Amino acid sequence: MRTIAAHYLIDRGQIVPRPVIEFDDDGRIVRVEQWERLDTMPCTEFYSGALSAGFVNAHCHIELSYLRGAIAPGTGFAGFARAIGQVRGGFSDEERQRALYAADAAMWQEGVQAVADIVNGTTSFPMKERSLIHYHSFAELFGLKSEIDSITPLLSFPATTPTPHSTYSLQSGAFGDVCRLAASAPLSIHFMESPDEKALYAGEGSLAAWYERMGWQCDFLHYGSPARRLAASLDRSTRLMLVHGCCIDEEDLSILENHFQHPVAWVLCPQSNDYISGLTPPVELLRRHNALICLGTDSLASNTNLSMLEEVKRIEGVPIAERMEWATLGGARALGMDDELGSVDVGKRPGLVLIEGFTSQGLAADATARRIV
Repeated sequence: MRTIAAHYLIDRGQIVPRPVIEFDDDGRIVRVEQWERLDTMPCTEFYSGALSAGFVNAHCHIELSYLRGAIAPGTGFAGFARAIGQVRGGFSDEERQRALYAADAAMWQEGVQAVADIVNGTTSFPMKERSLIHYHSFAELFGLKSEIDSITPLLSFPATTPTPHSTYSLQSGAFGDVCRLAASAPLSIHFMESPDEKALYAGEGSLAAWYERMGWQCDFLHYGSPARRLAASLDRSTRLMLVHGCCIDEEDLSILENHFQHPVAWVLCPQSNDYISGLTPPVELLRRHNALICLGTDSLASNTNLSMLEEVKRIEGVPIAERMEWATLGGARALGMDDELGSVDVGKRPGLVLIEGFTSQGLAADATARRIV
């Protein structure tokens, strides 16, 4: 049993003073209260700062961790995609595995409890078998020439479900096949990361120009927009995690809100967006729609770290308790894991994070996060 107290608890969008939380030996919460006098509470661990449930990283490509620093920032969306293809062959298996284990260890130490991770191969699964983090792996179907058979071997690994990469990179047949194969599992789809995605549906922009140079024809442009393609192609009961969303507008939100029964989970990756293109996610638009918001780090190919707290810091003008909820309970809800993770409730095993550098005045620029439970 461990009894832990601190100055504050940030939980479910609220800041609670003087929390005391008791855990059993399995890391499950058995008591949540507020302390009055610490000197009457023997064997209580006290920490200066704020406690929080463990983070849920709602979008990561941990298998790309070996590419840290290999691609210069500011290349733009098309330039980044080209650079990935140019540099990814220059690393040994040992370098890739070493980077995977280092990235996993860093996330665990900072308090990441679960990760929604995109996979395009098998390299990350040995690490995941040993990791203390819960990984939900999304086997991603990518490429206009791809077929569903290319990802079916990945689905034999634990906690792995299929997903389409995006609304611009799969023909109609393959897109439908992967969505049907996912059944009731959520889909994690890169969505409106750049203006070129919507421009493609009008035959314009760099994506359209690239496909034309390659001699590739898209059979889905008649939908008119990425949002309309999703609404026309997917069942109303589909659970969606739409990643990035930098270029969505009111019309896109209305189309998706009116079609899907479950709230769409919007996964924001502000550090990655800034690294690649300088774009920022439309936070205020999503807040006005009372959207389900999550945070992710994307990969070390497009980020300098996999720190969820740094993603929280990058978003400005939003109360810290609300941003922390996106980084914890938001991701847990998107993955259907909120019965166990994301908030400090009796009966849950959400982990426990200490935010040092948090006071009644807010979060300091140099604030850090570290795992307590």
